[in-house]
Amino acid sequence: MNYAEVRAAREVVGKYLPPTPMWSYPVLDAEVGATVHVKHENTQPVGAFKVRGGLNLLASLPDPERGTVTYSTGNHAQSMAYASHVFGVPCTVVMPAAANPAKAAAVAAWGASVVLAGDDLAGAEAHAAAIAAETGARLISPGDTPELVAGVATLYQEIFEARPGLSAVLVPVGSGTGAAAAIVVARELAPRCEVIAVQSTASPAAFESWRDRTLHTRPNRTKVDGLATGRGFALPQPILQAGLSDFMLVTDEQIAEAQRVMARSAHTLAEGAGAAALAAVLADPGRFAGREIAIVCTGGNASAAEIAAMR
Repeated sequence: MNYAEVRAAREVVGKYLPPTPMWSYPVLDAEVGATVHVKHENTQPVGAFKVRGGLNLLASLPDPERGTVTYSTGNHAQSMAYASHVFGVPCTVVMPAAANPAKAAAVAAWGASVVLAGDDLAGAEAHAAAIAAETGARLISPGDTPELVAGVATLYQEIFEARPGLSAVLVPVGSGTGAAAAIVVARELAPRCEVIAVQSTASPAAFESWRDRTLHTRPNRTKVDGLATGRGFALPQPILQAGLSDFMLVTDEQIAEAQRVMARSAHTLAEGAGAAALAAVLADPGRFAGREIAIVCTGGNASAAEIAAMR
């Protein structure tokens, strides 16, 4: 994975998506004690950042008539469904049986076939692999597909071009593709900026894989859809191990509180993963005090239960 791939991805993504806004909010800055720039990927057409990767992937498929099959808890699913709609490519998405119904409905609305199978993401992955073997569709890994990472990296180009003097950017982690993308771009555009990953204590597979420098499978108990990944992925992990400044863990409860802060102080409805970066800042305010930082609101697809809990 290199920066040339990111530059090429930008040419693709830019044909379909404008840059997303990045704003700071005086009330949030005062609450945190830092200048916090919020990158609003929640404004994407599917409500999340992963659409960038989906478009970059679908634009480069050598045999689109085969179609694709993938697996996801929600936002990657919507990304693949949206991009497949744009390019007219058949798409099947396997989601865990208990997937957020609103996210499943959104995937279907973009024209993808939705299959609910498995108790968790690992079960959905196994079912997707079986479908691919039976049908010949291309199996797309949400964590180990370079075209997805390159597409996602375009959001960090936008961040660092707008604010080259940032001292840190905090990135929520499920599979780790977003943090890996941030590292690739920071090396080129902002080498002095810290890239800090954030994951839930209830699903620490990526964190422990990074810490131990080996891929782990771990219990996947978080209630935060976008962070609900039970294993380390081979593509992003070496990049994380080589380039992360730190990897922070926060609880689901801290993430829920950060969602409330985002709504109250940044006028932003964030899903859990979209508030995880802020949760890390709030968990260690002294570390970030007085600094100019960016957090990525990776998505705004909050469930009805999440919205109700923000009161």
